[in-house]
Amino acid sequence: MSSATKTTAAVPAPATATSPDIHATAERVLDQLARRGFDAAQVSVSRSVRRELNIAHNEPSLLRSSERHKLALVGLKDGRRAATEGSDLGEAGIDALVESLWQATLAAPQDDANALSAGQHTRIERGPQLCDPGELTAAAKTLLAWREREAPAMMIEEGLAAHQQVRQRTLTTGGTDLACDLGWLELSVFGLAREGPQASSFNYVGGLADTLAGVPALFGADTMMRELVRQVHTQPIGERFVGDVIFTPHAVTDLLDWLMEQLGDGPLIDGSSLYRERVGDMIASPLLTLKSRYDGPGCTPLTADAFVAPAVALLDAGRLTQLAPSLYGSRKTGLPHRPVAASGWELLPGNTALETMIAAVPRGALVDRLSMGNPAPNGDFSGVIKNSFLVEGGRVGAALSETMISGNVARILRDVAAVSRERMDTGSTCLPWLRVPGLHFS
Repeated sequence: MSSATKTTAAVPAPATATSPDIHATAERVLDQLARRGFDAAQVSVSRSVRRELNIAHNEPSLLRSSERHKLALVGLKDGRRAATEGSDLGEAGIDALVESLWQATLAAPQDDANALSAGQHTRIERGPQLCDPGELTAAAKTLLAWREREAPAMMIEEGLAAHQQVRQRTLTTGGTDLACDLGWLELSVFGLAREGPQASSFNYVGGLADTLAGVPALFGADTMMRELVRQVHTQPIGERFVGDVIFTPHAVTDLLDWLMEQLGDGPLIDGSSLYRERVGDMIASPLLTLKSRYDGPGCTPLTADAFVAPAVALLDAGRLTQLAPSLYGSRKTGLPHRPVAASGWELLPGNTALETMIAAVPRGALVDRLSMGNPAPNGDFSGVIKNSFLVEGGRVGAALSETMISGNVARILRDVAAVSRERMDTGSTCLPWLRVPGLHFS
């Protein structure tokens, strides 16, 4: 399998005098593993260069650069598998890591499902490869000036504007050869609002982009800061009732995380997945189409076990198209192996304006954050809603405190009644707001 994506504007970050050649290192270490006696082996070598401007307590606090190297190894011997990683790419460090892997592999349990990637090939170059410190400074300055002017009660406890450049190569003895040169920019804001002795709860926004020109609206940072100011003064929801929830993109992420876990190795192998026998069935509302967007900033169509993942619509108008076991999970369960990357997803927009969606709610809440831990294997959950507002008579009202909702995530996905036209793009995701009836409030 082969794929390649290239941006003509990308210029590789210059290597320092001490930077190793990751391509030559990967080839040398793979040869060393083969000579050591492994039946199969995988090598991944990466170099990450990061430059970031930190914000603390509403002030720029630190401009720093860092360079990190990583060597990750996987070995198979007689059906036994082990993995290890380190940061020392010198000869002695590599020798020690290879020997450590050999000993760990010999001590591992045998499992016929163990196997490694073979025959995968791709070269990916994407995103801004060079850091412009002026862009980081301008983004932080714009963000802080907007906060001071529009939401002075908001305290940015921690934040940053950053550039990341990653060069990586992965090889296996089965002929897999994957390489990427990625660059992206980051923005994150974490904090709360305070008025005298009263304070809101904390909230966070962040994401990856090719440019930070959209600050402060980027990733909804301006909306979050305004809402935190409104959340200084809260009220409980009152009596128990059953009502509608409008999930923000932030909260929708929690729902999709649960779904992706259900489609992956753990639940498929132990038999707890609700969807193992449901491929081809309608498992969600026909309003939901979940597609890959592996070309998003910082994303690649590569899996953790070194496969190239083809573009996919996991949910096609509510219908489940496939499961997502790794190679090991596929061999363990007998299910088809269809590689799915860890990040880069979008829910297609709907036809309903967010304002219209809110107006359709007789009573319920606009929920930005769920504090619920992990739902039960069947999807049942109960949790506190935070950074959320009462919706009554189609209007957004007071910020809520001490309010819980309970329901079932699988049922929520089936019962989605409206999907917004608006979406929030954080680079690795692009998600709309969802309206779901029938949640229990207390």
